[in-house]
Amino acid sequence: MERRTVLKAMLAANMTAIPLARALAAGDPLKVGFIYLGPVGDCGFAYQQDLGRRALEKNMGQQVSVRVVPDTDEGPDAERVARELTHDGCKLIFAASFGYMNPVMKVARQNPDTYYTIASGYRTMKNFGGYNAKWQEGSYLAGIAAGKMTKSNIIGYVAPHPVPDVMWAVNAFQLGAQSVNPKARVQVIFVNSWYDPGKEREAALTLMNLGADFMTHFTDTPSVVQAAEEKGVWSVSFHSDMSKYAPVKYVTGITHNWGNYFTQVAKKVIAGTQQGELYFGGIKEGVVKMAAFGPHVPADVVSLVKAREQDIASGKLNVFAGPIKDQAGTMRVAAGSAYPEADLGKMDWFVEGVTGSTGR
Repeated sequence: MERRTVLKAMLAANMTAIPLARALAAGDPLKVGFIYLGPVGDCGFAYQQDLGRRALEKNMGQQVSVRVVPDTDEGPDAERVARELTHDGCKLIFAASFGYMNPVMKVARQNPDTYYTIASGYRTMKNFGGYNAKWQEGSYLAGIAAGKMTKSNIIGYVAPHPVPDVMWAVNAFQLGAQSVNPKARVQVIFVNSWYDPGKEREAALTLMNLGADFMTHFTDTPSVVQAAEEKGVWSVSFHSDMSKYAPVKYVTGITHNWGNYFTQVAKKVIAGTQQGELYFGGIKEGVVKMAAFGPHVPADVVSLVKAREQDIASGKLNVFAGPIKDQAGTMRVAAGSAYPEADLGKMDWFVEGVTGSTGR
């Protein structure tokens, strides 16, 4: 699965405004469609997207009318659903999976009066764009907690696919851990799926059997957090707060919050000013937020993570500042420089300290 993510295009894209061809009739609510890969559930990627949808409805009230279509496979199914929503009158469609990009773009080309935006998408045209989170920021902070709290110096990471946005999240986690504990090592297992509770649990158990005493993930279910709790192992969740699944050993969660972005786009579509753009939000923008810390997390860990969070928000701390070496010991980022955000979408290597193969 080739999931070349956004970043070079996202940050270098031409942002010249090209308004949609036709504004809404005065007084009509904006019909907004949401397409999700999996079920909404009560945590995970689709859940966070749906929290954003709820915030949009709260913020916009009767100005919007929303329809949600979960459990939509990538490929032809996504194209079919996008067409159905468009024919139903939706003038704004959020398609929340990278694999929706190409099929939904086919629909966008034929419907210039509707704006489509793709989670982790990297292509644009006048009525088509994408949005993504700065995964590296929350991952670095979670890595700090892991580096401080691990005793075995083995941190388990359950990952979906070896694609750039996963790679840069894993790397940021390792860099955060080694910033406070040079002996810390992140061990990765890829399950080759975004959503597979059984595989995620199996991978987590394998990593803990190999000595991991701190667990995290990039996958979509609470399986890793649940398995860690059962084994008495610390965990950090990804995408959303999963503390209810681990009342004792939960550390924190890296949450992604889309309500403000969804609202901004809806307002621009209503005004007829929305353009094909790529949005990249982090801590400063309120997209990336750390969940509340668990009750058993040491106070010094909480204080340190919060201090570094402020450093990232202010621009004082760049997660990918050099020197950074890869697994082979090759210098990738020299001291005094930083890995360009525009090149994150090409990251296909692990930093020094990560155990696991990219499969490349």
